[in-house]
Amino acid sequence: MKKYLVAVCAGILSGALVTTQWVGPLLAQEQEAETTIYEQLDLFGDVFERIRGQYVTETDTGELIDAAINGMLNSLDPHSSYLPPDDFEDMRVQTRGAFGGLGIEITQQEGFVRVVTPIDDTPAFHAGVQPGDLITAVDGVSLRGLMLPDAVDLMRGPVGSEIIITVLREGVAEPFDLSIIRDTIQIRAVRTRIEGNTVVLRVTTFNEQTYDTMATQLAEAIEELGGIEQLRGVVLDLRNNPGGLLLQAVSVSDAFLEQGEIVSTRGRNEADIERHNATAGDLIEGRPMVVLINGGSASASEIVAGALQDHNRAVIVGERSFGKGSVQLLIPLRGNGAMRLTTALYYTPSGRSIQALGVAPDIVVHAPRRDDEAAAPEEDARPLRTESSLRGSLTNENISDEERRLMEEEERAAEEVAQLRLEDYQLAYALDILRGLSAMNGR
Repeated sequence: MKKYLVAVCAGILSGALVTTQWVGPLLAQEQEAETTIYEQLDLFGDVFERIRGQYVTETDTGELIDAAINGMLNSLDPHSSYLPPDDFEDMRVQTRGAFGGLGIEITQQEGFVRVVTPIDDTPAFHAGVQPGDLITAVDGVSLRGLMLPDAVDLMRGPVGSEIIITVLREGVAEPFDLSIIRDTIQIRAVRTRIEGNTVVLRVTTFNEQTYDTMATQLAEAIEELGGIEQLRGVVLDLRNNPGGLLLQAVSVSDAFLEQGEIVSTRGRNEADIERHNATAGDLIEGRPMVVLINGGSASASEIVAGALQDHNRAVIVGERSFGKGSVQLLIPLRGNGAMRLTTALYYTPSGRSIQALGVAPDIVVHAPRRDDEAAAPEEDARPLRTESSLRGSLTNENISDEERRLMEEEERAAEEVAQLRLEDYQLAYALDILRGLSAMNGR
């Protein structure tokens, strides 16, 4: 019995020693990491004081700190940034649907401003700005190396004033200038028209007005047709829709789904999962749907397209979407500013992340070139302006090699049918119908 007690005590002592041997180095590593952080903060303070005291001209300390914060956030990914008080207020105004400016959704790439998409019926749209354009200068002032908020400041100005932007466009040999007259941007989130017995819903953005406006206009269109029995189907046009509010994307998706998951967001920790599910009720009572997307369809647009595609509720037509599968949290800060921080990725109902991949259409249809565009003969038909081409964009590590191979094969098959239209349009049309039927009936 004594031997047994000795053995137990020895085991306990041994466990204590092992635990101590593990805990000691861990605590030391944690203390070392904290020491390193404080040393780096001291370094920042030293640089800040050197600039204040020795720079050739007197500096604005507030601007220095703003630039440091913005640089820290910009180093993370293209969508994290600092919003000074004026920019924060502008963003809040934009989500309400009216603001002053040019009417473009922009991001930053290779030191220049890149257009994600122009907004319908805005000065930039009417001036001919296109998705993927790089804005290299404003009124002759180069944008290279400027932080995005600084570039935006250069584009601001009184309503009615002229701005000259220099544009570099894929397929056009030389940069060219566009003249734009600044105006107050009144965003109409939804435009509706009737084609035969089909309702076309053009959704341009996901702001606070989107779902309510869409539901109201859809009900009015159905009434104009003579009731739901006369409705053949709905086309939901999300082309060049840069996204917006997550909950509005959920509401628009829910409008056409009876049940099931719409989207989930997953953060840094495995437990940080938020799911959004559909509620009973389909505004068009199961009528067929087609969703139009292209390379300018991003973020919230992709949530809607991905949800309706995964539930076999709609046929997706057009071109691969932009591929912005990350979620930004807007965090108010002291001093009335805010930071936009990427906190999660979103996943479609089937569990796929479209980050840097986009939503692939069931039927590939490329938009014809406008008469004023000069295309390079060797240029690929599919636009390459996607989230994955942005410097510092998050990569998609949630897809296996086999899943990627199958995805590429499906897209290649769709592209082959698209090319067939040049040889035998009627046969290609028949194949498109079959692809659409298979998409609606469970792929």
